[in-house]
Amino acid sequence: MMPAASFRTVVLRVAIVLAASLQLVACAAIMPRNAPSELAALNAEPVGFRDVRYWGDEPSPRMTEASMQRASAEMAVSRPLNFLAISGGAENGAFGAGLLAGWGEAGNRPSFDMVTGVSSGALIAPFVFLGRAHDERLREIFTAYERKDIFTVNIPGLLQGSALADNTPLSRLIEKYVDRDFLRDVARESARGRVLLVGTTNLDAQRPVLWDMGRIAAADTPEAIDLFRQVLLASATVPGAFAPVRIKVRIGDKDFDELHVDGGVTRQVFIGPSVLRLVSGRGPRRSVSGAHLYVIRNARIDPQFESVGADVLSVTQRSLATLVKNQGIGDIYRIYSVAKFNGIDFNLASVPADFLAKADGPFDRSYMTALFDRGFDMGRRGYPWVKALPGLQSNEHAITAQIPAHTMAAAAR
Repeated sequence: MMPAASFRTVVLRVAIVLAASLQLVACAAIMPRNAPSELAALNAEPVGFRDVRYWGDEPSPRMTEASMQRASAEMAVSRPLNFLAISGGAENGAFGAGLLAGWGEAGNRPSFDMVTGVSSGALIAPFVFLGRAHDERLREIFTAYERKDIFTVNIPGLLQGSALADNTPLSRLIEKYVDRDFLRDVARESARGRVLLVGTTNLDAQRPVLWDMGRIAAADTPEAIDLFRQVLLASATVPGAFAPVRIKVRIGDKDFDELHVDGGVTRQVFIGPSVLRLVSGRGPRRSVSGAHLYVIRNARIDPQFESVGADVLSVTQRSLATLVKNQGIGDIYRIYSVAKFNGIDFNLASVPADFLAKADGPFDRSYMTALFDRGFDMGRRGYPWVKALPGLQSNEHAITAQIPAHTMAAAAR
């Protein structure tokens, strides 16, 4: 029995074992690339689209323009804004899906002004964005399928160096749920001023990319459906496990390809000031101060003791699992700083420490169903949202008092 959060680290462990042999044949087996240069890549646009994505690590003029366009089109809103950020977590995404479905069942889940998603969170985000009518699809996606419906072992890939597994089954699942009517629903909500963002990682640039899914959907073309599906697949593409998603881009009159993988490589969960500007618009009417931010971390954030073997693979696997866990915690701290600096009500949910079920391998259906049901029950009863992060709950003021104001401001950018 393997720990539920072990999918990525198991993949990386296998990758380490196979790396040397794969390297011998990879150059001959992998499809050649037409990658843009570093300078040209800054101006690349997906073929047939403009201003549908932003760098996730810097303020973007395109993002400012998009916020102004939304501000001129949206209806007046007098209530506080509501934001939702959903992390990755592979099969543990069942927790977030269950929590949100249970919250919907309770009848008091807000209509979120912004929803962001990474990895398995990217697969949840569009359905939550569209409201309760799609909650049963969330249940189906995270309880009705199993490992063979997500990926198959890629024997040719093992021998030729392309990937350890084939996620064509996941691609087909995305195609099943994401059709033209689905995109039109997303476009309709986007036109009302709401925002749906999905994060991927551009491997060439080593940077996070935020995709404005509403702007993609608004194109209402077959190419929009393809790109929407590609982005969802890329965000859930664990590097090494699955082949990167190649997205065709155009620079001037020339076409190139970019490699995009799991958004969790650069951000386990995201939201920030530049992102918030997409819904803040102009003036106090859409101020983020007083807004409510809900962050769902599809993993446990408490330390989990485990007696680790002294062999190199066990040490490597445990270290990588610890790295991923603490990267996620660091991303939550970043979001917490943004929330506090901007006067936003912070709320955090994560897989509860007393959920002790173990998964019998990646995407074990029984495990995912149990985790979905636990999240659903907690959401329906009223989830006890955490308002402060571990280590800040009792000494928050003492800690922040020692940090210069300009440092806090920089951390919140």
